[in-house]
Amino acid sequence: MTTRNADHPIDPDFLARWSPRAYSEQALTEADLLPLFEAARWAPSAFNYQPWRFAYALRGDANWDAFVGALLPFNAGWAQKAGALLYVLSDKQITAPGASEATPAKWNSFDAGAAWAYLALQGAKRGLSTHAMAGFDPEAAAKVTGAGERYKVEVAVAVGWRGDAGDLPEALQAREKPSPRLTVGEIAFHGALKG
Repeated sequence: MTTRNADHPIDPDFLARWSPRAYSEQALTEADLLPLFEAARWAPSAFNYQPWRFAYALRGDANWDAFVGALLPFNAGWAQKAGALLYVLSDKQITAPGASEATPAKWNSFDAGAAWAYLALQGAKRGLSTHAMAGFDPEAAAKVTGAGERYKVEVAVAVGWRGDAGDLPEALQAREKPSPRLTVGEIAFHGALKG
């Protein structure tokens, strides 16, 4: 396992969270997930509109096969061993404070991303692994989640207890470790972006 080191002082929870693909196949319960949704609930959002929504299935329940089936085969291969699979959606409409009619939202994806980050950190604090995936069929995911025209399916997320990396296909085993990050100097600029 690669040890991550911060260049500046931060809470160690940020370094501990990463996105494994090896899951134990141990079931999760709704009670296991509710604290993650509770954490996501407190994420910041434009106008406090809270556009995020979560549709989820627990391993072995009536929704499981459809939720896994909406993933692209590469992701379904490893994510099917997670204890839960959820989709993060965002409301594409907003009724701004003082307005009486909804208009197209502009920051829904950004705000849903903040909620996902809160969810992921809470999962890590509880010993759960989370792995967000863009690799899903948008039409199938919209169907299984009931997104309709109003909601955008942002990502799928595998949630569960970490499993043995040796159970993954060989090509994925080498990637089963925390990934590195760009330096602060590569992502934060005093004034205009450079490069």
